[in-house]
Amino acid sequence: MKIAPANLRRYKDVAWLFMKYGGRGLAAEARFSEAFDGDAPAAAEDATQLAADLERLGPAFVKIGQLLSTRADLLPPPFLEALGRLQDQVEPVPTEQIRAVVEEELGVRISKAFDEFDDKPLAAASLGQVHVAVLRGGRRVAVKVQRPDIRKEIAADLDSLGEVAGFLDAHTDFGRKYELARLVEHFRGSLLHELDYLREAANLAELQRNLAGFTRLVVPGVVADYSTGRVLTMDYLPGTKITSLSGAVMTDLDGGVLAEELFDAYLKQILVDGFFHADPHPGNLLLTHDRRIAILDLGMTSRIQQRMRDQLVHLLAGISEGNGVQTAEAAMGIASAREESIDRAGFTNAVEEIVGTAKSRSLGDINMGMIVLQVTRASAEAGLRIPQEMNMIGKALLNLDRVGAVLSPSFDPQQSIRRNLTGISQARIRETLTSANLMGMLTETKQFVGQLPLRLNRIFDLVADNKLKVKVDSIDEKSLIQGLQKVANRITMGLILAALIVGSSMLARVDTTFRLFGYPGFAMVLFLLAAAGALLLFFQILVKDR
Repeated sequence: MKIAPANLRRYKDVAWLFMKYGGRGLAAEARFSEAFDGDAPAAAEDATQLAADLERLGPAFVKIGQLLSTRADLLPPPFLEALGRLQDQVEPVPTEQIRAVVEEELGVRISKAFDEFDDKPLAAASLGQVHVAVLRGGRRVAVKVQRPDIRKEIAADLDSLGEVAGFLDAHTDFGRKYELARLVEHFRGSLLHELDYLREAANLAELQRNLAGFTRLVVPGVVADYSTGRVLTMDYLPGTKITSLSGAVMTDLDGGVLAEELFDAYLKQILVDGFFHADPHPGNLLLTHDRRIAILDLGMTSRIQQRMRDQLVHLLAGISEGNGVQTAEAAMGIASAREESIDRAGFTNAVEEIVGTAKSRSLGDINMGMIVLQVTRASAEAGLRIPQEMNMIGKALLNLDRVGAVLSPSFDPQQSIRRNLTGISQARIRETLTSANLMGMLTETKQFVGQLPLRLNRIFDLVADNKLKVKVDSIDEKSLIQGLQKVANRITMGLILAALIVGSSMLARVDTTFRLFGYPGFAMVLFLLAAAGALLLFFQILVKDR
């Protein structure tokens, strides 16, 4: 494997990371299994160390760690939790570099585009940083600027990851089992999407439209003329992180109503719209001054196809009702088989155990996100390939559980799902009854009705002429009859051979002048014929039978 000299250092870092955490073979799998079962006290230390190593290696690895935190099919809960807490807070880029990027992207000097531009960043992350500014006319905005050369750094790191993952897939059981190259390609797609600020601008606009009916939620509007692939300008929504709210604010806050509306909004995104914000961690959810929840940072989103949404309704309903069989069937409807044979009974039993255990917990211990992630983990262990969207849904619900517990300790996510499923089902029915869908149904009905008389005439003509045939795919009758004949022939031949042996034994007692090998000749002839027939039958069975 040939490595470019410029990538050699990163390649060594990547190889070291894989060898440290992925190259333990069976020992690593056993450790992960113990961590998942909660029997490894050192699991939390390993998870914390992995998060620290990723932070040390740079922005691409921090983002990969955050994406890994959605993969419950690969990692146990201690690792998911540690990676989910990864914060890509870094030193801000010097002001002159940020100004240069903004002016290059917008094609105008900052002093001409903005009345004010705060050089001190509001937040600095691994991919970009945010500055508060004021547009001409007084509109207060937040300007998200991509770090210079970050695309090249990400591309180099991903190339190194891809080379090592391809090598491990080709030469190790660990790589083949977890399909590391496929995993890296998923990371590549997610990171490249997050680096495209025009895509994020479109995501913000779409989410704003989809959540227009939720009065207690707000999504920042995008200033399209001031947004490019590397600069995103949107409304500035000042507020406080949900997890940083003071006791005085919480006393005056109707947290239960806010938690209910937030959970309802995400169920609508996932089950009705098929497009959802996949990273609702507390840093991306702010309580604004007018007591609304602002949803920020739509770099990580996901789309869900119609068929998967249908199964997700059954899956979440099964979890909320404590029905493990329904949950398992829905999970199998979502997943695809990774192995030839799937232990359906074993998988169903595992899911029933997960759902049943969750149902018996107290209100404060209920965690919908973790239940979904545990179901995905059980699916992977049963040989099912769960779509990445399922992991992202589990991670999103996990974050919502935490936010909901902060807003209202008495908030019950399972009860919220039961309350909202009726309305969501009605919304999904209304979604299918759009003018376009109705027109398609009418067109199909018209074609069916128009062709029905001709088809009926053909059927009745065949019936009248006694030519109607029904083709049924069944067993091969000819092969079955031949097999039965072969069995009958073998039994008959066996009986004849047995008769010859018995007859020769009886004739051996009759003394005759014709002798063979010192025994009565006729008896020996019969015995030799029986021996030859037995050898022939044995040869046919050994060579010809399948």
